Formats: sequence, structure tokens, C-alpha cells
Amino acid sequence: MDRQPFISVIIPVYNMSKYLNQCLDALIASSYKSCEIIVVDDASTDDSAEISRKKGVTVLQMPHQSGPAAVRNYGAQKARGDILFFVDSDVLVQQETITRIVTDFQKNPDITAVFGSYDDDPAEKDFFSQYKNLYHHSVHQKSSNDAVTFWAGCGAMRRDVFHEVGGFDQKKYTKPSIEDIELGYRLRRMGYRILLDKKLQVKHLKHWGWSSWLKTDIFNRAVPWSQLILERGFLPQDLNLQVSHKISAVLVFLLIIMLPLTLLGALNFLVTNINSVFISISLLLIISLLLLNRNLYAFFFHKRGIKFLLFAIPLHFLYYLYSGWTFATCWILHKFSLLIIDLKKVKTLI
Repeated sequence: MDRQPFISVIIPVYNMSKYLNQCLDALIASSYKSCEIIVVDDASTDDSAEISRKKGVTVLQMPHQSGPAAVRNYGAQKARGDILFFVDSDVLVQQETITRIVTDFQKNPDITAVFGSYDDDPAEKDFFSQYKNLYHHSVHQKSSNDAVTFWAGCGAMRRDVFHEVGGFDQKKYTKPSIEDIELGYRLRRMGYRILLDKKLQVKHLKHWGWSSWLKTDIFNRAVPWSQLILERGFLPQDLNLQVSHKISAVLVFLLIIMLPLTLLGALNFLVTNINSVFISISLLLIISLLLLNRNLYAFFFHKRGIKFLLFAIPLHFLYYLYSGWTFATCWILHKFSLLIIDLKKVKTLI
């Protein structure tokens, strides 16, 4: 009889006492017992480390705040498992989550990593938290099983490969960012397979507000993700970068141009026949966006009703606006930096 793989659960923690009890209780209640739970405390100023010790799990302490990439790497160095299972400290696994991960690796011996998604029932019931988590769930559920990236909120990887590729890039990503996405790109570039298991779902406990949502989405994700794409010259067709998403970003940008022109026409600053053209174009753009994203909007309606949907649609349009704008800005800066480098090379040759 084959030996059951030993699993090392690694949880990066920084001031997460609000959620940590629930997170650890869910892991301790797991049906899969051949595992160790490692909490790596990133120099928290609350009682996160003490909470973890009382639960009887292994607690490692960082000497100073280093960011989740370095924290996960440190946990991986101390881990004894055949498989490293990364879990965020504001996540609740299911009783069978670890068992499912082991089964995924056993049924797919050619995969290096597997990750899942948030479930469709977020813990926080306010609009922003519901929208953010339901959108994440929908994107992962509509993406390819043969993934081109990785997600460390609920993701596992073979330990030997993790160390072979150098783990998370802790030098580049010193704060919460896209360190898991970059690791996934690196794995795929080296020929390793990554599985997105859509039935591997966990509950997210985090509360999202307007400012935290925008700050995280733009500065912690959109900007570094755009920079990564431009540096690598690789634009994947998966997750948030599917073709329909790229087209939607362009259509929203055009809509933003059309709406002021339509308003000027309504105020009689433009001739009537020109204004009717602007109105028609604006309506066509809106209808196109609704059709392109109809599956997501149907999902929102099914889960939370018409009122939620009516608020979610403009928020989703805003997402396309700042994502597209961020990528365009990063593209311009990237091209400018390349031009400066070329000019310096020419100068040295003269």
C-alpha cells in the first residue's frame, strides 16, 4: 500500500487575530490527518502568534516584517511535507479540502501545483465584500482547468519543485501583491503543469471596503501584474485576462469618451443629429458590454438578486476602466524606459 503524502500547511500571518481562530479551527478539523500546520508570524503587533501557539500548531517568527512572499518561503524551508499547502489566514478550508488536494495530485501525477477559489457564500454580507468575492469565484469557475498561474490563498505545490524554482520572489514582492501569479508564470515557463480545481473551494472571511478594494486592485494587483506582463512579454488568455475582459476594457474606455459628448448634446451644445449618433453609439457600447459579461451578470442576479446586480454592473465597468487605464499607463512607461535604454546604448557607441 502506497504511503499517504505528508502535507505541510503554511499560513502567513500579520495582525490577523480577528480571523486566525476560525482559520486554524477549520484546518485542525480536517479529515486528513497526515499533515502539519505551520503559522509563520510576520512580526505581528497583535496576539496572532499567541493564538496560534494555544492551538498547538507550529509557530515560526520572522525577525521583522518581510511580506507574505518571504514568510511563505521561510515556512517552506522549515516544512517537512511532500506537498506544501498555502492557505491565507482569513480563509476557512472545508473538512475535505486537504483530502481533495491529495486526491488531485494522485489522480494527476503530471501536475506540479493545484489551486482552487473562494466559494459563492462570503462570510461578510456587505455589498463590497459580496461583490469582490463573488467576482473572484466566478472568474475562477469560468477559467481553464489547465492554469497558467497560481493562487496562494488556497494552493498547493510539490515541495521539491517549489525549492527547485526558488519559491516566491521575495526580493521583488516585499508586500502583498502578485507573488503567487509570478510564481505560476515561472512554473509554466519551465514546463510544469498547474491544475485549477473548481471544486476546491474555501470561504473568505475578509471585509472589503471601497478604499481597500481600490487600493488593493490597482496598486497591489493591476500595476504589478501589468508590469509583469510587459517584462515577460506574455499576455495569457485566462482568469482576469480572457479575451472578453480585454474587449470589455476597450469598450468601457470608448463609453467614457461617448458619455460626455452625449451629455453636451442633451444640453443643446451639439446639433441634434450628431447627438443622436453619440446616443446610439453609447447604447451600442453598453449593450455590447452586457452581452460580453452576461454570464457574470446572470450569476450575480441568481445569487443576490436584481438590486445587487444593478449596483454591481457599474462597479464592474469601473473595474474595466481602471484596469485598462493602468495597463495602458504601464505600457507607455515601459516603452519609454526601453527608449531611454536604447538611447544610452547609442550614446555609448558614438
